[in-house]
Amino acid sequence: MHTRFRSPDDLPLPALSRRCALLLGTLSMLALPATRASAARPAKPKRQHPDVWPHASQVPGGVARLSLGPGAKRPEAFAGDLPLLVPGDAIEWTALVGIPLAATPGEASIAVRTGSGSERQIAYTIAPKQYREQRLSVPPRTVDLSPEDEARYERERAHLATVMATFTDLRPDASLQMRVPVPGRRSSSFGLRRVFNGQSRNPHSGMDIAAGTGTPVLAPLPGRVIDTGDYFFNGGTVWLDHGGGLLTMYCHLSRVDVKVGDVLKTGEQLAAVGATGRVTGPHLHWSVMLNRAMVDPALFIAA
Repeated sequence: MHTRFRSPDDLPLPALSRRCALLLGTLSMLALPATRASAARPAKPKRQHPDVWPHASQVPGGVARLSLGPGAKRPEAFAGDLPLLVPGDAIEWTALVGIPLAATPGEASIAVRTGSGSERQIAYTIAPKQYREQRLSVPPRTVDLSPEDEARYERERAHLATVMATFTDLRPDASLQMRVPVPGRRSSSFGLRRVFNGQSRNPHSGMDIAAGTGTPVLAPLPGRVIDTGDYFFNGGTVWLDHGGGLLTMYCHLSRVDVKVGDVLKTGEQLAAVGATGRVTGPHLHWSVMLNRAMVDPALFIAA
């Protein structure tokens, strides 16, 4: 027959002494310095995972973050013949690749060149993504263009191609987390397949933010104004250059408060929300371009 004890008070003295001795022995072992055996297997410290910007999303309209490893100098990276933004430091450099909305899912690669003149390829995979469709009704003249409007559009497209080709050095201390340029409800409109008056057009290449006419539009990052204008589709527009092929565009503005060459700090006003160009009501259309590819602005901002 076995006797069961519910607490130390129920134990006979010899048993209690043995229990105390065992407990004290265990505590003594915990207090001893690490033995050679335990020192050989040190606990690995938990690696910190701070937020990185932009977030990686290897889909059409997303951003690939590709590690280039350590190096004394910033390496050069290219997607085809387009230079890429390469932030980081001597411990690790990272190539940020803007993936066009028209990109075909599958294998892709970039070229990396070091100071020694050598070149290597880094492969990555573009996953498929299905964007929703949006049907809108707008004035017929903004869908079926007259010869005059068509000629205007072609002139504007040629000019904007030179704006989008801007590539300047990235600031060494550049932070790539953006602040939202205007308060308001942020729609998940990026990448939507647009159908205007029953006719399919290019996917939506920015984020729409609902805001009233006159609401101030603020710079999301430090940047230089590289273009302003009143365009047929985009209405009042401002472009900012943030370095390394990272550009931002603000459209349908009711007022532009800056001029080409102005240098802005984060949070400085550049314009006011409006309803100019091809729109259904006042809002801000905000685009982010990386290596000439329009990418999802949501990857650069906090949720």
